[in-house]
Amino acid sequence: MSEHIYKTVELTGSSKISSDEAIRAAIERASKTIRDIRWFHVTEVRGHVDGGKVAYWQVTLKIGFTLEG
Repeated sequence: MSEHIYKTVELTGSSKISSDEAIRAAIERASKTIRDIRWFHVTEVRGHVDGGKVAYWQVTLKIGFTLEG
């Protein structure tokens, strides 16, 4: 069994649809430049209210990816 070393990065995703979609958007965008993303951890959920309705969601998360070499 090999040992894994991970690096973490903090991201904030946003979506007009849902908090889940904000998470997906952040991970999908990060995966374009970061290889081997293995996990995420949501650290904060917040949003914007307009006219008494949720206008959009913001989710801050940490992603972990394995280091190469």
